[in-house]
Amino acid sequence: MNLIQPCAQCSCLAVCALLLTNCAGEDSQPPSNEPVFRFSTLVGETAINLTTTSGTQPATQILEVNGPGLGLIDFDNDGDLDLFVANGATLSDPENGPGSRLYENLGGLRFKDVTGAAGIHLTRWAMGVAVGDYDGDGRDDLYVTCYGPNVLLRNEGEGRFTDVTKHAGVGDPRWGTSCAFGDIDNDGDLDLYVVNYLQFDAANPPGRSHFKGIEVMAGPHGLPAQHDILYENLGDGTFRDITAAANCLPAQPGYGLGVIIIDFDADGRQDIFVGNDSMTNFLFHNLGEKRFEERGVLSGIAANIDGGEQATMGIAVADVDANGYPDLFTTNFSSDTNTLHLNLDGAFFDDRTQQFGLALISRPFLGWSCGFFDFDLDGDEDLLMFNSHVYPQATMDAMDSDYEQTPLLFEREGKRFARRTEPQIGSFLNERHRDRAAVFGDFDHDGDIDVIVSELNGPIRVLRNDHPGGNWLTIELRDERETSRNHRGLGSRIELTYPNGGQRRWIYTGGYQTSIAPYAHFGLPADVLDVAAVIVWPDGYTQRIESLPTKARHLIRRP
Repeated sequence: MNLIQPCAQCSCLAVCALLLTNCAGEDSQPPSNEPVFRFSTLVGETAINLTTTSGTQPATQILEVNGPGLGLIDFDNDGDLDLFVANGATLSDPENGPGSRLYENLGGLRFKDVTGAAGIHLTRWAMGVAVGDYDGDGRDDLYVTCYGPNVLLRNEGEGRFTDVTKHAGVGDPRWGTSCAFGDIDNDGDLDLYVVNYLQFDAANPPGRSHFKGIEVMAGPHGLPAQHDILYENLGDGTFRDITAAANCLPAQPGYGLGVIIIDFDADGRQDIFVGNDSMTNFLFHNLGEKRFEERGVLSGIAANIDGGEQATMGIAVADVDANGYPDLFTTNFSSDTNTLHLNLDGAFFDDRTQQFGLALISRPFLGWSCGFFDFDLDGDEDLLMFNSHVYPQATMDAMDSDYEQTPLLFEREGKRFARRTEPQIGSFLNERHRDRAAVFGDFDHDGDIDVIVSELNGPIRVLRNDHPGGNWLTIELRDERETSRNHRGLGSRIELTYPNGGQRRWIYTGGYQTSIAPYAHFGLPADVLDVAAVIVWPDGYTQRIESLPTKARHLIRRP
């Protein structure tokens, strides 16, 4: 490790950046006849030997459909990404499934199941994961949504966790799906938003319904939706419900499936986007003073270009049009399109799905987790999404969509995205699965983005990115001020500039039942040797660094 001297690299004298050099050796550019994307599917050899549980296969009730969530957490502060799997249970015994799992990253894409040693005994039907240091002790904690009371697991250090749900006051007993940490009141600690789905009684499930003339499981329509919940962090290890006081109780509750907390309009306040199933999405615009205004319809993000309500599952963030504001891509139900909403000015969004080549091609697919990442390290972000229908009866003849489906990978080509398929790319794009949650990160520290995917009642798969060389850089943040408990800088914006180019990323949590990597990854042109960086922290404090070498991992500390 080399310490970059503050006076040489920063405009702020108190800033330091910890440079973690690339351990993968010298990179080389791939020959022109080589595939642009290369992934290898790893099952078993990573030692993540888990077949997930979500009811029975095939599913008979809507509770069995969502599948297991995934969370990335560096629980031991050793600089790599560990994995938490929110595993499910069965309709006959929702409280006593095989249990959620915590896997320690040992390096080289090898993991170790440390669930028992960590003191985690969560056998309830778990769904989603949020990762954040809620108590400001420098260690990331886990919040897990469940069918039944949610669970807060406090990281005690030395690899141990304690269930502090009751003391913290965050055991919402409803059916929780996704969740996210974020500092919504700029007081330096992490608040918590929890998305709820619908009322469901596993002991007395609803009768059957019909879709395209075929008898299928019931829901969500016809079942009562449930309001979400916003918790304020009180700074003493406890939270309080401020949902009503903050004006986050819309007249009609949503069938919530996904959430992100991010500053959409660059006003220094974190906003909340909620993706709902088969109804309009919510956008809670942060007015300050712990007050929000629901602007989903007014902003244009509640529905698609035709005003159609969609079934939003996955959520991905990128500055697609390079105007400085975060745009949103969402995956949706089959016989509909996925949706790309461009953030025009921080206040209004415009559906540009067709313009970017992402509309018609997605109609046979039912999408779940998705992500914008520069998988081929060429300086722009590609788009990867995972798919599978909810109805086991689905076929192209019966429902214009198959039950098991392949992923979709789109490469950015100028002002459009182009789908990449075999034989150009690795075989994982030809494999049909019942995929649900996915998380993205450089798990083996070779500079490119790998993927971990959970399958409905299937094995956890690691997709190793085998890109042969390329230029890259990652930035991780640390806020170690005594007044801050948001030590990873959740809600920050990072901007890089270099000759003839620049890129922008946000540090945030959320998505579809996932918690993503708490750092920013950039692929870069081959001739870029160093970059300038501007970090805008959640409260608006701006930090400038004049030169960061590429092909390196950087830890940037706030003064």
